[in-house]
Amino acid sequence: MNSKELFKQAQEIFPGGVNSPVRACKSVGCDPLFIRSAKGSRLITAEGQELIDFVMSWGPMLLGHANPEVFEAICKTAEKGASFGAPCEEEVLLGKKIMEIMPHMQMIRMVNSGTEATMSALRLARGYTKKNKVIKFEGCYHGHSDCFLASAGSGVATLSIPGTPGVPQEFVDHTLLAPYNDLESVAKLFKENDDIACIIVEPIAGNMGLVNPKEGYLAGLRKLCTENKALLIFDEVITGFRAALGGATECFAVQPDLTCLGKIIGGGLPVGCYGGKKEIMQHIAPSGNVYQAGTLSGNPVAMAAGLATLNALSKCNYQKLTADTLSFANSLADILRKKSIPVTLNHSASLFTLFFKEGKVENFADAMQADHALYGKFYRAMRDKNVNLAPSGYECAFTSFAHTAEDFASILNSVESISL
Repeated sequence: MNSKELFKQAQEIFPGGVNSPVRACKSVGCDPLFIRSAKGSRLITAEGQELIDFVMSWGPMLLGHANPEVFEAICKTAEKGASFGAPCEEEVLLGKKIMEIMPHMQMIRMVNSGTEATMSALRLARGYTKKNKVIKFEGCYHGHSDCFLASAGSGVATLSIPGTPGVPQEFVDHTLLAPYNDLESVAKLFKENDDIACIIVEPIAGNMGLVNPKEGYLAGLRKLCTENKALLIFDEVITGFRAALGGATECFAVQPDLTCLGKIIGGGLPVGCYGGKKEIMQHIAPSGNVYQAGTLSGNPVAMAAGLATLNALSKCNYQKLTADTLSFANSLADILRKKSIPVTLNHSASLFTLFFKEGKVENFADAMQADHALYGKFYRAMRDKNVNLAPSGYECAFTSFAHTAEDFASILNSVESISL
């Protein structure tokens, strides 16, 4: 069956025909492609179309799809059993590797997704500080737990859903919003509220499109949290091991109290973790009385995939990938500008976003001013040229160590020929 036939059937089985909303491709004006297989930098659709991929499963495939080392680790481990619901050696080895790369994470807890990591970290922050409120930033997405869906960016923004039905107002009342990159607004919230348990932030925002923190912004958040006896939580589900081997924490030399990871630490399998200062983490059950559990947490196959991924990434040349990505993204933006298309490029490491607008993009309000209808035209034109982009202008493009100079050159040639 081809993608059209599969989507027709899927709409009778799944709400909207998909199991995650942005996949429906509504905001870019077309139906989704169903993927048959992937290898390296390429996807193969149900109808056999081969596309150069810049979604990379929304980030985790930094080594490329079906990396041989990761694939071998998955197969060898799966032969011994996929899940035990009990401790295993693989979780110990992966935990030690994460802590070796990110020493500020003195103790960690494995979970099954980024959403689980962030919601669990928030519960821990509340339990540790004995306070209730959380500061989050407009356009930052921290998963779909109730308190994080206020101005959540990403998929919520793509579908123009104002928050979401089903979340009691009492839950959102504990969520305080501030514009990203605005320290004064955060300081004001602390002055007006004495019940703030934590700030949660994407240190490099990736769910309003890519938005970098201004100089001193993260250090300023750290200072405000320390002064007000609140915890600072870095949501590095996207940036962990991608912004640098040590994530955004390494890039900016600002140490959070808790860090949330996902995506890459499972090599593409469902996994996440949260961790930080031992003094705080010991409040999690069974060491402490903040409860959180999961049958599949630390399952051996995901742990083995994550360990193989981090071992391989430890040998990779991040500096070269960053330079190659920036060179490609700059060339892409220049070609579009020569076509009289307004473009603002935001870039960090192996991530970038092209916003179809003039002027800087430093927060969610700026990102919303971009021409998202024009992005939809760009998305469809690129898909016709065998390039897979995120089906939303509020997402990042992801490169990988599997992308080649030939991939980049081929895409630039294709962009020269498109008309928007």
